[in-house]
Amino acid sequence: MRKMNMKLLVSVFIITSIIDLANGQPIGWRGPGRTGIYNEKGLMRSWPESGPALLWETTGLGTGYSSPVVTEDAIYITGARDEKEFLVAFTTDGKKKWETEFGTITKDVPYPESRCTPTVFKGKIFVTSGVGDLACITTDGKVAWRVNYYQKYNATIQRFGISESPLVVDNKVIVTPGGDKASVVAFNIENGNLVWETPPLNEGTQYTNPLLIEDKGMKLIVTHTVTYIIGVNAANGKLVWKFNFSTVNDDQKGGRNFIQTPLYRDGYLFAANGYGQTSAKIKISFDGTEPALVWKNKEVNPHVGGMVLLGNYIYSSTHDSNSKGRWICADWTTGKTQWVTAWNNKGAVISADGLLYILEEKNGNLALVNPNSEKLDIISSFRISQGEGPYWSHPVIDKGRLFVRHGDYLGVYSIKAK
Repeated sequence: MRKMNMKLLVSVFIITSIIDLANGQPIGWRGPGRTGIYNEKGLMRSWPESGPALLWETTGLGTGYSSPVVTEDAIYITGARDEKEFLVAFTTDGKKKWETEFGTITKDVPYPESRCTPTVFKGKIFVTSGVGDLACITTDGKVAWRVNYYQKYNATIQRFGISESPLVVDNKVIVTPGGDKASVVAFNIENGNLVWETPPLNEGTQYTNPLLIEDKGMKLIVTHTVTYIIGVNAANGKLVWKFNFSTVNDDQKGGRNFIQTPLYRDGYLFAANGYGQTSAKIKISFDGTEPALVWKNKEVNPHVGGMVLLGNYIYSSTHDSNSKGRWICADWTTGKTQWVTAWNNKGAVISADGLLYILEEKNGNLALVNPNSEKLDIISSFRISQGEGPYWSHPVIDKGRLFVRHGDYLGVYSIKAK
């Protein structure tokens, strides 16, 4: 087996789906382009036994599984308290600036805590609540406008509650109510007025944070419904294509959940989710041509931790059961599983400066990993002991700092090389 060619990492940063933060583009879920790959350089290549230095820590976020979003002068994160959801703003050194109530949690569902990672764009922060409140909040904590898009479209809240981080595209904020009135909708970021609606597919939405990709002059929004992966024209909401993802599973079993934001590169899309589902790479189009299956893999089935594409390899985890999982690597070209290895438990994976960061969900062990197609190559690890609940929040990296949220707790570590 080949070791990963590090030169191929360059291609990760030039694919058209990556959002360039320097050009004033949105900041939000899983970093640039929602890829889980943070555009950082000069990071530590190993950590002390006790872990990297803690810069600061704080509580008072409210409970939740969302990730923080970091800007030049603030850190924004959502949290739940007393059945309400709040957007909380901190200074870059951890002092609370303000908090603003923007909606209500989903009651009577497992794990009702806040799930929405904010999206920040042009001095506005966009968030969604567990019952479908889409809110635009200014950087001084004022609600500029709010609309409940689930009520507006008479949509049914999913079994585990709404879990959506808004996608912002060209002065439009995109959300996915599903149902029999509209599958995807776009609102004007300035006033919350409706811009367009994608015709309904007469089935519910899922837990996926949509992906924006761009090619051949078209911006395409990609997401899951109960049955399909769909591609929607970001300019007008037209349904460009749909792919029956349920046919990828040989058993044709229904009732599965789609959680992961897909991966995209050079006209190919990779979708993988837990709950015993088969993952698949498909060739897509921007002209309405029906997508085609390229390969399938039953072993790559991440639960809630995401996946990254580095060089020619996909790094992710497996959903062996709700309480157990392993780490996995698969070949992007062939779909072949390179390795599957147990290390504590399944969890979240991100990348920066050519390295992987994995956070297992049960006990909060966080590892720095060398991408290697032959084995799980752990360089260093330490444990996040503060906070309560599952470690489901995805870590964030910004300007040499590693942000880790666990329930009501946020810890910030220095990972900049000296």
